[in-house]
Amino acid sequence: MESLINYQTMVSDMTGLPISNASLLDEGTAAAEAMAMCYRNQKKKKDTPVFFIDQSVFPQTLGVVETRAKYLGVKVVVDDYKTFDYSTPGLCGVLFQYPNSDGKIVDYSEYIKAAHDNKALATCATDLLALAMIKPPGEYDFDIAFGSAQRFGVPLGFGGPHAAFFSVKKSLQRSIPGRIIGVTKDADDGLAFRLTLQTREQHIKRNKATSNICTAQALLANMAAMYAVYHGAEGLQSIAEKVHQSTRILAEGARRAGHHIEEGAFFDTLKIKIKSEQAYKDALLNAEIRHINIRKFNEPCTIGISLDETVTSEDLDDLLFVLGAPSVSGDNGNWTNLWQQLKPRDGGILRSSFERTSEFLTHPTFNSYRSEHQLTRYIRHLERKDVSLVTSMIPLGSCTMKLNATSELAPVSRPDFANIHPFAPGYQTQGYFEMIKELHDDLCEITGYDAVSFQPNSGAQGEYAGLLA
Repeated sequence: MESLINYQTMVSDMTGLPISNASLLDEGTAAAEAMAMCYRNQKKKKDTPVFFIDQSVFPQTLGVVETRAKYLGVKVVVDDYKTFDYSTPGLCGVLFQYPNSDGKIVDYSEYIKAAHDNKALATCATDLLALAMIKPPGEYDFDIAFGSAQRFGVPLGFGGPHAAFFSVKKSLQRSIPGRIIGVTKDADDGLAFRLTLQTREQHIKRNKATSNICTAQALLANMAAMYAVYHGAEGLQSIAEKVHQSTRILAEGARRAGHHIEEGAFFDTLKIKIKSEQAYKDALLNAEIRHINIRKFNEPCTIGISLDETVTSEDLDDLLFVLGAPSVSGDNGNWTNLWQQLKPRDGGILRSSFERTSEFLTHPTFNSYRSEHQLTRYIRHLERKDVSLVTSMIPLGSCTMKLNATSELAPVSRPDFANIHPFAPGYQTQGYFEMIKELHDDLCEITGYDAVSFQPNSGAQGEYAGLLA
């Protein structure tokens, strides 16, 4: 629970919203929970509830929200945030992506106010690493912020599992789904932790629960929390700046090659309009040659590229080759000198109106463990506080409490398992699909059914999918 307190503190600090839960299942279902919160908060009961989603929200998030909304009777409207009518009758909430799926960083303040004027809640899907550099959602007056904590030390793993984060304004603390770890005192007046707000979950309030289909991801939340404990604010800012600077260099190279990138700030993602059909074909071919996956938009000659902290100068050279761009390394490969020379128009966040100036992760826990030795001792210190199978018997049975043999856990951290992107082409994921098919066939044989779905990633999600089916 102490580690989950760290997670909640991290999320609250990063998002600028005071209340955070102890994680949810994933970003898509967190978006659905945000939509359901807006629906429950609706004051205009006579109107058909409407939930607006900006067209630049990630498509996988949109898909989950649309499915959940259908069975709540909520009408989902997908449109451009600039042209949507925020006085629409029945509007209960709006959802923006910050930064959005095109990589743009947008100031939504005007549109948040318009939603609030119509008694609707404003929700924000965001990126924790980006929030180390850009203004947090709370400073824009968002009511709810959520997203995936994957970037904080958790491998991609072909899509999961990853903990989602979820934070809200204090006025919504009684409506937030999931559980909240709180600080209290024990019988000896010492510091203690407890599940402060668990009583709204399905096993206690049943049909009156805040949400009957929300699931925590405690293991993954603890991993993300320890990542923040180890790096602290300065470390996270350094990582974020490296990612952002690399992206600016790539943008400069794309422009020098004659490709088009819209003006405006970005963090780690570029939407690039390739200058010609032939250049577009060349870029796709070059990407195959250098073993790089790029996003293809449903627009003529348009691609998307996202970077992370693992990108090296060699990777940037490969990406420039993909774009047919000249080298921008300059000064004998001194990349640092180059990004310092880039102009403000190149999407730089530092010294722009989007730059974060508020402090975060100021608690001593995030400023005390900077070596592997110190962090290991801290984790061991927390471990000794737990009742576990090492020291006791756990008389509970749960799908989340089974013992996993080391022989099962060891392969999980191997790069060929851990680093597969969920949207990687099928020919790159044949091993995963072979394992999934083998498990599918085994479960069909065991249960006697004809088919098995692996889509639900938790018991509650499986129950919900079964009810819908």
